[in-house]
Amino acid sequence: MLAGGSDGRVIVPLWLDPLSLTAPTDARTLRTTDEAVRGIAAIMAKSFGLPVPHRVVVHVYGGRRAFEQGLMRDARVSPVQAATLSDFAIGVGTRGQMLLNDQPADRTERERLRLIAHELVHVSQIELAGGEGRGEQWLAEGMAEWVAFSTLERLGVDTLERRRQAAMAGLRTRATLLQRGLDLEAHGTPQGFTAWHLREGSVPVYQLAFLITDYLIERRGFDRTRGYFASFRRSGDRGKNFDAAFGSSRVDFEADVLVRLKTASAL
Repeated sequence: MLAGGSDGRVIVPLWLDPLSLTAPTDARTLRTTDEAVRGIAAIMAKSFGLPVPHRVVVHVYGGRRAFEQGLMRDARVSPVQAATLSDFAIGVGTRGQMLLNDQPADRTERERLRLIAHELVHVSQIELAGGEGRGEQWLAEGMAEWVAFSTLERLGVDTLERRRQAAMAGLRTRATLLQRGLDLEAHGTPQGFTAWHLREGSVPVYQLAFLITDYLIERRGFDRTRGYFASFRRSGDRGKNFDAAFGSSRVDFEADVLVRLKTASAL
């Protein structure tokens, strides 16, 4: 872990050429933030074909207050949004940079790597889409978790299947989460997704976003998921881009996955 400076912040500017890097297979080689970002970027590029900008700036903050200040100063979000985000988030990925809260006392090495991978996926999604806030937010979060756990699997510290089992177990304890339907249209915007997990809780909502995305990737493949975000360089229409990328409407997919989740959660 990195300690904060006088303002509770450490800045790690990185120049990356993921294609020239060797993808690691052992998490023990990723001790520093620099090593972790470089190694995870190599895995993302070589295993998933995800773009990573050549320059990524990582801001590491020593606590919630420093993180909140950093969101305003470095990510240029409003004071209200920074206060909201810092209450529940421990990391944010924006264009060409990641902002990480380094202070949770119970954070494990596995969780440190998961967080870096998750936020680096968001940086990649922005590169694919040509800007921030494009595409379905539930899919952006679910894809970030899917790639993060796939990366941990390649590093030998977790598995995608273990994440599936944990997410499904969590869903069974929150049966009411599915009773009102998924409402993917409303949860597709950043504001709608934030309101959803503030209402229902971060853990169950992120678990559900992962399970929905996992099913979509199972049915349509990861390449189409990556292509969906890339399609926003041509059109900003979320619904049409979803139809074109996955070969079915968002409404039809929502009905299909809801049946799947209700059936699985009842077992």
